[in-house]
Amino acid sequence: MSPNLFSLSRSAYRQCSAHRQGGSALIIGIFVITVMFLLAAALINIVEDADTGLTQEVWGTRALAAANSGADAALAQLFPLNAPANATATCTSVASSWTPPNVVGFHACSVTLECTRYFVGSVIQYHIKSQAVCESGDTRVSRQVEVEARGN
Repeated sequence: MSPNLFSLSRSAYRQCSAHRQGGSALIIGIFVITVMFLLAAALINIVEDADTGLTQEVWGTRALAAANSGADAALAQLFPLNAPANATATCTSVASSWTPPNVVGFHACSVTLECTRYFVGSVIQYHIKSQAVCESGDTRVSRQVEVEARGN
């Protein structure tokens, strides 16, 4: 049984009170360690997600640059600089794919091209679609660029 607190002297009361609180420091310590562990785990997840987002952004920028370069290459094939003045552009001169140069920015990227010819009144229009896919391991990013040009 617990001693009668009214009959105890002041020093005996302090000893009895301290005895009752002896395990609370251990429980508080375990609680603090658990909270710190949970905060550390959450921080690790946040950093990992940020790293994945940055990787996606870098590969997305590479894919966009490859798609833009593919559209430029298709326009160069459609309207070559050394073509005679009376030459007519045709979509058959545009290849179905374009191989990016072997440089770091275009590493592991492939580009497919589509060219469509149509008329607006008496004017010939060309619609070029360039789609680039860049991949590395589990990361795969695709970007598409569409360009329209007028023919002669």
